Amino acid sequence: MTTETAAPQESPQAPPQATHTGRDGKGILITASAMKQLAALLPQQGAGKVLRVGVRSGGCSGMSYTMDFIDAAEIRPDDEQYVYEPEGAQAFTVVSDPKSLLYIYGMQLDFSSALIGGGFNFTNPNATQTCGCGSSFAV
Repeated sequence: MTTETAAPQESPQAPPQATHTGRDGKGILITASAMKQLAALLPQQGAGKVLRVGVRSGGCSGMSYTMDFIDAAEIRPDDEQYVYEPEGAQAFTVVSDPKSLLYIYGMQLDFSSALIGGGFNFTNPNATQTCGCGSSFAV
């Protein structure tokens, strides 16, 4: 597991949040809370699953994020694959198609258990505009 420090949050008093990258040091940045949630969800999906993260046209700002567990057999030859190794949990693979990577490379995936606004959240340095729902962006 590789650990990096993300850019400080808007509040100068907030400490930087630790993030994890793929085994090779590349891929999407995943915060500790998102790693914990993904590690908990993976066993519920059954054997041989990987997490596909990407983008598609649509949403309030023009593009929206996609994220779903798929069978490993559905990995395409041109997909990029990143292995993440959470502490105390099974390693898992995140895949993304090359076109989506153009828009999400360097993106941070976080998870919040808040009652309002909770769930997975995307922070994308490539986005020039985002909407209030947090799952749509423009570049």
